[in-house]
Amino acid sequence: MLTTAAVLLVAAVVRMSPVSAVASDPYAYKNVRIDGGGFVPGIIFNQTERNLIYARTDIGGAYRWNQSTKSWTPLLDWVGWDKWGYNGVISLATDPVQTNRVYAAVGMYTNSWDPNNGAILRSTDKGDTWQATALPFKLGGNMPGRGMGEALSVDPNDNRVLYFGAPNGNGLWRSTDYGATWAKVASFPNPGNYAQDPADPNGYLSHKPGVVWVTYDPRSSTKGTATKTIYVGVADKENTVYRTTDGGATWSRLAGQPTGYLAHKGVLDTVNGYLYLATSDTGGPYDGAKGDVWRYATATGTWTQISPVPSSSADDHFGYSGLTIDRQNPGTIMVATQISWWPDVIFFRSTDSGATWTRVWDWTSYPNRSFRYKMDITENPWLTFGGNPQPPEVTPKLGWMTESLEIDPFDSNRMMYGTGATIYGTENLKQWDVSGGQFTIKPMAKGLEETAVLDLISPPSGAPLISGLGDIGGFRHTNLDAVPPMLFTQPNFTSTTSLDYAEKSPSIMVRAGNFTDADRPNDSHVAFSTDGGANWFQGSEPGGVNEGGTVAAAADGSRFVWAPKGVTPVYSVGYGNSWQQASGLPTDAVVESDRVNPMKFYGLSGGRLYVSTNGGATFTTTAATGLPTSGKFKAVPGIEGDLWVAGDGGLWHSTNSGTSFTKVSGITKSVNVGFGKAAPGGNYMAVFAVATIDGVTGLYRSDDGGSSWLRINDDKHQWGNMGEALTGDPRVYGRVYLGTNGRGIIYGDRTGPPVTVTPSVTPTDTGSPTASPTVTPTAGTGCTATYKAGTQWQGGFQAEVSVQNTGSSAITGWKVTWTWSGDQKITQLWNGAPSQTGANVSVTNAGYNGNLGPNASTSFGFTATGATSTPPTTVTCTPA
Repeated sequence: MLTTAAVLLVAAVVRMSPVSAVASDPYAYKNVRIDGGGFVPGIIFNQTERNLIYARTDIGGAYRWNQSTKSWTPLLDWVGWDKWGYNGVISLATDPVQTNRVYAAVGMYTNSWDPNNGAILRSTDKGDTWQATALPFKLGGNMPGRGMGEALSVDPNDNRVLYFGAPNGNGLWRSTDYGATWAKVASFPNPGNYAQDPADPNGYLSHKPGVVWVTYDPRSSTKGTATKTIYVGVADKENTVYRTTDGGATWSRLAGQPTGYLAHKGVLDTVNGYLYLATSDTGGPYDGAKGDVWRYATATGTWTQISPVPSSSADDHFGYSGLTIDRQNPGTIMVATQISWWPDVIFFRSTDSGATWTRVWDWTSYPNRSFRYKMDITENPWLTFGGNPQPPEVTPKLGWMTESLEIDPFDSNRMMYGTGATIYGTENLKQWDVSGGQFTIKPMAKGLEETAVLDLISPPSGAPLISGLGDIGGFRHTNLDAVPPMLFTQPNFTSTTSLDYAEKSPSIMVRAGNFTDADRPNDSHVAFSTDGGANWFQGSEPGGVNEGGTVAAAADGSRFVWAPKGVTPVYSVGYGNSWQQASGLPTDAVVESDRVNPMKFYGLSGGRLYVSTNGGATFTTTAATGLPTSGKFKAVPGIEGDLWVAGDGGLWHSTNSGTSFTKVSGITKSVNVGFGKAAPGGNYMAVFAVATIDGVTGLYRSDDGGSSWLRINDDKHQWGNMGEALTGDPRVYGRVYLGTNGRGIIYGDRTGPPVTVTPSVTPTDTGSPTASPTVTPTAGTGCTATYKAGTQWQGGFQAEVSVQNTGSSAITGWKVTWTWSGDQKITQLWNGAPSQTGANVSVTNAGYNGNLGPNASTSFGFTATGATSTPPTTVTCTPA
């Protein structure tokens, strides 16, 4: 009889957020399409139902494959702020008997970052709805070792029985009622002792993966009777495999097993009677320098090392994981290097149970390689990451962090594997075995959106959305339903921490972000664009900058204020050629710009609001008190001094540049706030907030300046800890863009009846304190140029020139000329190529903005020295 601990964990129906008294407005939500963007540690094929496939992610929930669309359906969007850690899926099991049943072990962190214990989720409709059993300990879907497994499994002979391997000394657990209740298996002898760094004071690297996989031998019992022989993997380098032969009553260390490494995977070939192990010297997923592959003959107890490259070899600089068997041809097995950063991951394939191997790529004459595969990333071209590596490296890479590599049990030609960025796969795998053949690898991540979103902006013209993302930088989204061709490059930030655009000149943008300084010591953590994010160029930066922090653009794009993390905030006139320290603003303040007055900027730090009226040179503290010690804040377009602050304790609104704030009634907490196009009949922008109203944390919209609110998400669409990024669309009423931590960018549109509101707020645009003289354009043959003066300062100024094709056919280039009336001289120009002789100036198009169709337009801008009061009287455009 199985020995269990006395404690039983009783199931509970998943209770989503309580119903709010706040009225709702129906919405339809979709992802802004990127495809992938994060680590996929587990892909799980059901062994008895064709095309039933699941994927688990470390921070973005779980997904089910849809064969008809060849896309993934998210399954955990109902998870809300109260249980956000449930989006970390440490293991997933699909029932081979009743295939409608699926289970997930969830919980994101085992240290203090996640306030909740883990849970076992269960579903009887393939993940459309769930029930949960809370566990008395935490689980670590985003902790070290998360690619090992699967730790959760269903007995193929008696599917009422499930086992789960737990971390951090909690041992092995068992359920006998389809996962409704659980008890600890007291007879299991080893909870696992391995930790990457037992002394880590943050409690992250000291995490112990514990019991990491469970594999059944269904030959040991008959259908309807619990399996007697079960193998269990443990994160213990000296004792990594255990076995029971009596259904879990007793357990013993498997005799003769290899030592010195951790068994990431344990896969059983029941036809030939072999248990295979893929081992590594660390738990991964980012590291691992040595490892082996082993074969255990279950009938004789004989161990055979079958490593393609054994750990004793100097050529072995990697551990193994990603182990799979071709169930149609069980003698065919594959294994992946768990980490082989350079030049690339390696897959090995054997058709004789590991006696001999072939590699997915081979060295020819260094640095050249031959390939048994070819990559087709047409659907997701950004996967090159904009790289242009030198041999032997190629782009895109085959992968990294390949902890899960799976051959379809029904189709020997289909294989999928997870990487740190996406899911790749093939549908002609057997070409590997054809002399001179190549199989084709393509992304298979459509519908699986796993980015962590750090900032979003939606300007009033140009591309509708620009995103700042963790790990893959960000994108310019010209079509929300299509994958962008490339992420931000030149410079490429690992993570974009802040974005802004000039409200009155929205083609001017700025972004700040992070990268490893040692890799690029001469690069800057701030970049600028003058064409709406299509192209970027670097600015300089002050000393000591290691992380991007937050950055803000003046309303007219004439200057910028930047608060890099850990460095005194700075400001720049123009595009970061030089920076001066801003006085009066604390380090690490969050900075924003006024959306009307180009000389006004704001900062939020420690519960105080700071304001600058001289372009960021000096800040003073306003009298406002009671603000949150940390939070988000935004300025409303079109109204000078109109600010909203979101944070713990509520939501606050100011109409006088932060001199005073009014706390919005009924909101007890808020995460973020943003603005979109006003409702029909309204004259104040729609306000969006991730906030808590009537005890319900949700996504809300107000069409009357915060007097009343509508909930615009529902209990099935909560997306975990949403709201780090949030904005509305200034061009489409009701449209909202929501950033999540691991479920990508969500956008929503109203589906309810038309709305008309009565204006209740009277916005006043106070305008810029400096007049902007405009010279009447003079038509050339086919194009005109319009000169607009911008900000001026002592001895210098900024201006912008718009170029429009006024002809009936396209032009391929243009030239703008004028003559100064004084001693003005251009010092910097963007979006064009300048030439100046004395007072005569000519500017020709850049390589990317010369082609203009009829009525199409572009612009260039510049800074100059000299008097601003005497702009050119005649500006002429000539088409090329």
